[in-house]
Amino acid sequence: MIDSVRVGVGKDSSGFFVKTDSLPMGPRTITAKIYNGGKSQEISTNIVMLPAKAPEEYTYKVIKKFPHDTSAYTEGFLYKDGYLYETTGDTGHSELRKVDLQTGKVVQRQPIDPKVFGEGSAIIGDKIVMFTYREKIGYVFDKNTFKLLKTFNNNVGIEGWGVTYDGNKMYLDDSTNRIWFLDKNTYNQIGYIDVYDDKGPIPEVNELEYIDGKLYSNIYTRDTILVINPKTGAVLQRANMANLWPQSQRPANYDNGNNVLNGIAWDEKGKRLFVTGKKWPYVYQVELVKKK
Repeated sequence: MIDSVRVGVGKDSSGFFVKTDSLPMGPRTITAKIYNGGKSQEISTNIVMLPAKAPEEYTYKVIKKFPHDTSAYTEGFLYKDGYLYETTGDTGHSELRKVDLQTGKVVQRQPIDPKVFGEGSAIIGDKIVMFTYREKIGYVFDKNTFKLLKTFNNNVGIEGWGVTYDGNKMYLDDSTNRIWFLDKNTYNQIGYIDVYDDKGPIPEVNELEYIDGKLYSNIYTRDTILVINPKTGAVLQRANMANLWPQSQRPANYDNGNNVLNGIAWDEKGKRLFVTGKKWPYVYQVELVKKK
């Protein structure tokens, strides 16, 4: 048995093999129940599942750049029907925004409670669902009018960070290496994966985007984007995004510690990938390129 789920049976001294390519990453308990002479005995051991190989290493190519409002402490970052939908953080400055990609101008906005720190967001049909940092509150807005339809209690995870949607369920991370699965209607937990590469767990996975069957996530405070298997949590690819906004172009005394890479948006129709950072002056259209 693996985690109390029976996976097979063997007789006498015959070997028994388990395919592990579809098993979730992280701690697993293997139990053998041995029958002999009318008696049984259980023996268990704990293992940690890691990906069989290291992530493929990628870099990037900038295709184009667009202006970005430097007052936006970017948390959620989405693209739909020609516009960016952005949720911003910072207590007192958190809001939902609709942004013209070409100009960077905010064409529609909805502030939230000034005592609340806004976090990630996802578009689900005609609604936008937004989470908060430590307040355990979620907001549901009408996508077209930005009218607040309802709030809900978010009791999943340690904190609310990044969120995305695959057409069936939502994914939410919480400052650890765990990504929770949420019901798209109730926002309750229905499962999870833990994110690992071949060396171990990857904490602080942050802004999320579901792209062509895989999860893309940046790692908080690091110039890195991960491509993750949404079924197992295995890191498949890792892109080094260093110098996307070059340090040499940043103002003197710029707060690089807080204003980090954060924001991944996908134009599904145009197959365009957009990346930005907190209070960055640009949104970059990029292509991830495998290192030779």
